[in-house]
Amino acid sequence: MGQNEHNWDADDYEKNSSAQLQWAEELIAKLGLLGSESILDIGCGAGRISARLAAKVKYGSVVGIDLSESMIRHAIALFPSDRYPNLSFRLMDATEVDLPEKFDIAFSNAVLHWVRNHPAVLRGVRSCLKKGGRILFQMGGRGNASGILEVLQGIQAHPKWRSYFEAFTPPYHFLGPEEYIGWLREAGFLPVRVDLIPKDMQHSLEGLIGWLRTTWFPYTDCLPIELRDPFLRGLADAYCAKHPPDPGGLIHVKMVRLEVEATAM
Repeated sequence: MGQNEHNWDADDYEKNSSAQLQWAEELIAKLGLLGSESILDIGCGAGRISARLAAKVKYGSVVGIDLSESMIRHAIALFPSDRYPNLSFRLMDATEVDLPEKFDIAFSNAVLHWVRNHPAVLRGVRSCLKKGGRILFQMGGRGNASGILEVLQGIQAHPKWRSYFEAFTPPYHFLGPEEYIGWLREAGFLPVRVDLIPKDMQHSLEGLIGWLRTTWFPYTDCLPIELRDPFLRGLADAYCAKHPPDPGGLIHVKMVRLEVEATAM
């Protein structure tokens, strides 16, 4: 099974992905870039992270790939080649990476938990990495957003909503280090570090609803359009009842990231 094409709203996602951007900045810092590397950005979305990478490798290059046509269109419009000559974008499934270039680094942030077939991702990435090349991935890991998922399961079981979710399968794959280390070795990588890292995501109430709308839309896509906002509002209210805002009014969501660092053998 490949990477699913979901109905991403690129503009809305841009407005409600500040945590993902912050975590990407932290991840980029761990690369220790010298400025001449060639980088593959897997699941580049609207291109903001790819552009940050390109700015750090002025004598190198960045290729961003994504399966979402709307995201790639958005990225090309935001970061045109005449202004960003070392940056390009291509429509491509993460499980079917097939590129003529050879890269120093494969990078991915907040994407690969949407993908079921990680061995296929790793095989494709290995085929376009130089020997000694590096991967640095971060994605939702085992236990990620467990509080949100617990509330979602309760709402899905409610008579008001149950019928809409009878054929629903969650699209996320929150993995742990054990299986990933084996997949790395099978694909020709030497694992350096495979860790589960806790993160604290913070939102205002409207920010929480915006984040739910833009990254948990596989749930709302099951509903008629007129019921989506009431569903999201009910989900946010139910979550806040179990996890009240702090004294400053911020709502906290406990996240867990799987961070993968390895070298191509």
